[in-house]
Amino acid sequence: MTPELISPQPDTPSHIQLITQELERLYPDARYDLDFTTPLELLVATQLAAQCTDERVNTVTRVLFQKYRSAQDYAQVSQEELEQDIQKITFFRNKARSIRAACQYILDHYQGEVPQTLREMVRLPGVGRKTANVILGNAFGISEGFIIDTHVGRLVRHFGWTTQEDADRAEQELMRIVPQSDWLPLAHRIIYHGRAICNARKPKCAQCTLQQLCPSSTVKP
Repeated sequence: MTPELISPQPDTPSHIQLITQELERLYPDARYDLDFTTPLELLVATQLAAQCTDERVNTVTRVLFQKYRSAQDYAQVSQEELEQDIQKITFFRNKARSIRAACQYILDHYQGEVPQTLREMVRLPGVGRKTANVILGNAFGISEGFIIDTHVGRLVRHFGWTTQEDADRAEQELMRIVPQSDWLPLAHRIIYHGRAICNARKPKCAQCTLQQLCPSSTVKP
């Protein structure tokens, strides 16, 4: 893509639309990279993924999900046994504790089923807005919020769509300026772009097709 004339001002509808369209062209098949077949599996995988690679999580859950099929399975297993099953994951002790607590809460309050609203989801131990948005969007097709991970937070600041460092405040600003139908697919595409081109330590601005739209680009006309 080589945008012509003068790039529109950041955070305007036309600027957002141009970036959204280009990211869609670049990453038409962008998706959440954790493997799952049920909302509960996605809840567990997302909790495991904090500060851990998706590849390692998928390797562990390939076996884990054969053993644990329900919230009751996780709630009833001992802390020590679950730790053993996920020991290849970073911070596995704390994550085992959070998974067991979340599943017990699901049993106690939601009849063993993962809830389908943001308000209910964030009541689960170890679940914040980002995790809740991931599960609602990818498991249920519900967009109540905008997924803000480290890639998304960094890139939307580069784009000039927000100056907020705080994820919750950045999310509220994005929800005001980005069409709701784009919240989930755009978040996935921004994550892909952050990994492929706009990494934190050494962004590849010279290779980026968004360079003429990005106020933070090191490539100047």
